[in-house]
Amino acid sequence: MPEGRHAHDRQWLVQPNSEAFLVNFLSQALQESPAAAGLAGQLLEGAGVRLRDIVDFVQFCSPALTDDLAAAGWSLSPSGHWENRQGLFPPFVPGARTTIWLRVESLSQFLAARGLQVEIEGDAHGTLRRARVFSEGPISFGVVERNGHAGFDVPVLSDAQIRFARMHSQSFRARRRQFDAVEDGLRHTETLVDEAVQDLGPHWACSLWLSAEREYWLSRCSTGRLQKARQDALGIGWANIDHHTYDASRQHFRHTIRILEKLGYQLREMLYAGELAGWGSQVLEQPVIGSTIFADVDLAPEELTIDFAHDVLPPLIRHRRAGLLSALLGESILEAGLNHVAGLFDQRKLREQLQARQVRLMSPFSDMPHLYQELTDGDWVAVDPRRVDALEAAGHLSAANAEQLRQQGSIGTHLENIERNDGFKGFNREGIDSVLRKLDPRAYLTTSSMSA
Repeated sequence: MPEGRHAHDRQWLVQPNSEAFLVNFLSQALQESPAAAGLAGQLLEGAGVRLRDIVDFVQFCSPALTDDLAAAGWSLSPSGHWENRQGLFPPFVPGARTTIWLRVESLSQFLAARGLQVEIEGDAHGTLRRARVFSEGPISFGVVERNGHAGFDVPVLSDAQIRFARMHSQSFRARRRQFDAVEDGLRHTETLVDEAVQDLGPHWACSLWLSAEREYWLSRCSTGRLQKARQDALGIGWANIDHHTYDASRQHFRHTIRILEKLGYQLREMLYAGELAGWGSQVLEQPVIGSTIFADVDLAPEELTIDFAHDVLPPLIRHRRAGLLSALLGESILEAGLNHVAGLFDQRKLREQLQARQVRLMSPFSDMPHLYQELTDGDWVAVDPRRVDALEAAGHLSAANAEQLRQQGSIGTHLENIERNDGFKGFNREGIDSVLRKLDPRAYLTTSSMSA
């Protein structure tokens, strides 16, 4: 198999020395800036978001810092900045003034929410905009809106490029998602992606794609809308995304992956349980965007060693979870939308804040010092009874499950509360296995732990 096609054995490790360096650096900087410290406190108490999780990059002016960076696990890249690819850590970039740049979804929204009037660098709807907002001491703080730009300086863009970006954003947001034949929908979606990539390149196109995907998910996820409103009020929007999750049928998994690869995603590790649970997940990463996608598909025990992102997957006698949901609700890349979006949070703070607003959460499926994960109970959506009839006739549903689905629908979307520590970039296969079992409609329809 060609190198880079997939990696069964990728093991991410905790990076405690790197984390300690970053936390100490941020702590000292916040002591020098009461305004930034105030923002950090408001993010935590108002939305459960840690400042550490929205640091985009750091500019530094002291050459002596390079020794500390090297000792803490950063290395000098060919382009001249310091990076740590062994975990989730921001790059450090030499500059004229030490500045910590915080990531926000919309720079204009941040400035309006904070009541700030400062100079803005970069074009509206462009690939990178930024503004310094707090300059009280030797270390300043800025905010950066990044839309597919890999560098740290503001690029010069033409009016034509901005026009293309606005047009393709609308194409993605308004794209048709329901088709009589799934392949027709995938071809239509792929055409829109091809056109955007041709005009903007894969990275800018990917940023617009993700924004539209989250917008559609929000229309179906009430807790997502609640949390988005809280983060918008503080000005950061979805600056703290960890990953997006798609479900796909075996028949259309390859096509879904092909579309994502055109948007610049690369295959990372594969997670699977095989005979334990009948699922496989291809983790994909867009290295420029810094975006991770969890793509789930049904998997048979004998398929554990194949490249299931690209190989043909023949039908199974009985759908597992991803196949059943795709048959009930449609493909995630089409009408079903994202299964869930995971945001980086202080897990305890977010849980307490959501529970205070009567949001129910499932039991955590990862509860370790370096990784915590839990899902909201989820939003119910209506299911076309004709789809249920077909699944029952084919033997994928019992008569009792089929009748419950006809009457009350299925859970379709969630928000995920995830906390990562020590820069840990991986996932917990055993925990995912346990939660996927619970998310199979045939499991939760027969229990009283979730109710419509």
